[in-house]
Amino acid sequence: MAAHFGWNLRQLDVKNAFLHGVLQEEVYMSQPPGFIDPQHSDYIDSFVVVLLLYVDDIIITGNAPTLISDVISALTKEFDIKDLGPLHFFLGIQIISQNDGLVLSQAKYVKDLLTKTAMLDSKPCSTPCLPYNRLVLDDGQPYNNPALYRSVVGALQYLTFTRPDIAFAVHQVCQFMQRPMESHFSAVKRILRYLKGTLNLGIHYGGLEVNFDTIRAFSDADWAGDPNDRRSTTGFVVFLGSNPISWSSKKQQIVSRSSTEAEYRALATTAAELDWIRQLLTVLHLAIPSSPVLFCDNMSAIALTSNPVLHQRTKHIEVDIHFVRERVAKKLLQVQFVSSSEQYADIFTKGLSTPLFQTHCRNLSLGFTS
Repeated sequence: MAAHFGWNLRQLDVKNAFLHGVLQEEVYMSQPPGFIDPQHSDYIDSFVVVLLLYVDDIIITGNAPTLISDVISALTKEFDIKDLGPLHFFLGIQIISQNDGLVLSQAKYVKDLLTKTAMLDSKPCSTPCLPYNRLVLDDGQPYNNPALYRSVVGALQYLTFTRPDIAFAVHQVCQFMQRPMESHFSAVKRILRYLKGTLNLGIHYGGLEVNFDTIRAFSDADWAGDPNDRRSTTGFVVFLGSNPISWSSKKQQIVSRSSTEAEYRALATTAAELDWIRQLLTVLHLAIPSSPVLFCDNMSAIALTSNPVLHQRTKHIEVDIHFVRERVAKKLLQVQFVSSSEQYADIFTKGLSTPLFQTHCRNLSLGFTS
């Protein structure tokens, strides 16, 4: 929103935040005095101020600079606040302002991780994992330093906040935290080698010229793709206009008995994410005029979203079927077909060949920073 509307982003820090005690009392909140219209008590002001708080670090933005300054002044009266000025660096994420929007990058974080693992001088590779390859549970010898494995993989998980291109590869290595093998750590090292070659890759959020009044999502599943338990992997990505704002690569909780079932479970997961995003945008006073569009490349799964007949073979996923179908019936969601070649979520469900992988990186607004 800040990138699109050209809002200024400011950063604050609360000194001695951990000295404040735990709140034991119930707290009841109401609008501050002066904000209530006697004729329209349920109305609120048209100005928007958004405050993002993580422990003692704060980002504040909005469409009213004067009101933002008032909020900062009010906070300063209650807490020892340090105004760090325009936002440049937040929780390991660098925010780079450009004429056409913002770029989020974790280049310094990546460099520190490569230094920690002695991989800074490693030979780069073109993709974070081998194309169409899956890791096996007991492949080879146990890795002799499980603590290092867990530390590095945990660090890679945090990196997926701005690097959706490594989400599937990290999802794979996360599954062997308890008993990693040497082959699993080799897969971790491949991710690090890929990061070495893409150190300055960041995600771009477009400005005013970008269409910002639609929500699109792409949902995909790799049916029975995990050779260890034959569970499928759900992948999705959600776009606000052309800006990617949410993505995931996650194994499904139970085994699906058909590709249609796996794809439909992925549809249900993505539909739930869309519900949450619409609620969040409502809180942020951002009205989206049309219902979200959810793209899927499985015609059988799409048919189930509008077919009122529950067949014997699908009754075990009845809850997911009703969840999606209800939203389609109420026109809160549109489900449409997309060809596999244009399935943006494909990058979250499997390792891809280099040309296809690079195409999807561009689809996810990933580009190199200067």
